[in-house]
Amino acid sequence: MTADELDTLMAARFSCRGFKPDPVPRATIEAIVATARRVPSWCNAQPWQLTITSGAETDAFRAALKDEMATASHAPDLPFPTGYSGVYLDRRRTCGWALYEAVGVEKGDRDGSRAQMMRNFDLFGAPHCAIVSSPAELGAYGALDCGGFITGFTLAAQAQGVATVPQAALASYAPFLHRYFAIPDDRLILCAVSFGYAEPDHPANGFRTERAAVADIVDWRG
Repeated sequence: MTADELDTLMAARFSCRGFKPDPVPRATIEAIVATARRVPSWCNAQPWQLTITSGAETDAFRAALKDEMATASHAPDLPFPTGYSGVYLDRRRTCGWALYEAVGVEKGDRDGSRAQMMRNFDLFGAPHCAIVSSPAELGAYGALDCGGFITGFTLAAQAQGVATVPQAALASYAPFLHRYFAIPDDRLILCAVSFGYAEPDHPANGFRTERAAVADIVDWRG
């Protein structure tokens, strides 16, 4: 792969929020994971572990998650950000309003914005969901390694024509995910990645987020 080809692949990847119901063949999913597992990790620990749903299992999970949300409170294994300020808040707002504009939610429409937020827990209609966890004893560095794996997963999926959306929202119900999937308590649930084939005409897929310029993210020393 040339540098230009890699840049094209990176630019093509986006967070899909509208999927076709068609399942991804198991062989394709295995190929995506096989590619993603080549990312680096501290001491080659490879802390990532996936629980992947397909077919009726995805639908059952989707339904159980909605039932859980009716009574459960947020309880992530890994603390969520304490806040966003400055340029990070600006970027977050820009992304959020671009999404709302794409799906026709106007500023001040709390019901509309909540309905769009709740689409997270419908997995945006995706036929598959991967729950990503890491050993608790590895702490932040295990999570850091898993972040690299998630990037590898999303790019490998894009190369296979499969769309993805990493979702922190599901990790906010970590106790439920531990129970539902029998994920041991000595593992941190970090996020989910819903995936499948993109619905190109879905309005939520009609926008792309911006990226900061190189000059904005590099402090050159020499």
